[in-house]
Amino acid sequence: MKPCEWCSNQKASACQATVYWELPDGTRAIEIKDTPAFACSSCGMTYQEEAVIGEIENQLFLVDAKKLPETLTYQELMQTERILKRNYFDFS
Repeated sequence: MKPCEWCSNQKASACQATVYWELPDGTRAIEIKDTPAFACSSCGMTYQEEAVIGEIENQLFLVDAKKLPETLTYQELMQTERILKRNYFDFS
């Protein structure tokens, strides 16, 4: 258990969730199953940590998003072949 990022109660536990993500070009959204997440038993919120959000967004910039299926798992997304070596839009 860890503090919930939404309500701060010590009731957030690791889990996996299905998320829906808009592709960087805005043409469609995809379903990503088994995504690392946290679920809070106090407020009921299920969320991804900023690191996971960053990994998903970065990967979506690096792959040929037109070839992605409507539904895939988080692992499948992370293992998708990259067409760019790095995200040139990340200025952090």
